[in-house]
Amino acid sequence: MADPGNLGPAGEEIAVRHLTGKGYTIRHRNWKQGQKEIDIVAENDNIIVFVEVKTRINNYYLHPSAAVTGKKQKMIILAADTYLRIYNIDKESRFDVITVLSDGKNFNVDHIENAFYPTLR
Repeated sequence: MADPGNLGPAGEEIAVRHLTGKGYTIRHRNWKQGQKEIDIVAENDNIIVFVEVKTRINNYYLHPSAAVTGKKQKMIILAADTYLRIYNIDKESRFDVITVLSDGKNFNVDHIENAFYPTLR
């Protein structure tokens, strides 16, 4: 069975391998600025991709993507805005969610592109 203490980092490593296997370039992992955090910042086809990774042992109650609530989305959007300003990036961007489900032995990866969009507020 997977060690719950290592589940998050293991899921992020699996997500990175998934992205690089699809041709993405990883710009940053666990990028932080104050209270703002982004799990993975990647680039693909000249698009900056901000990725939230959710890893769970099972999805009996809720799919892992359900943990990316409106409040969490807002925090990711604010972090992405800060990231783009700090690095003076003027490129298209998007927000993806990668879920990693484990049965204790195997991992199932689901990559949801354009999982959410910034609101005009």
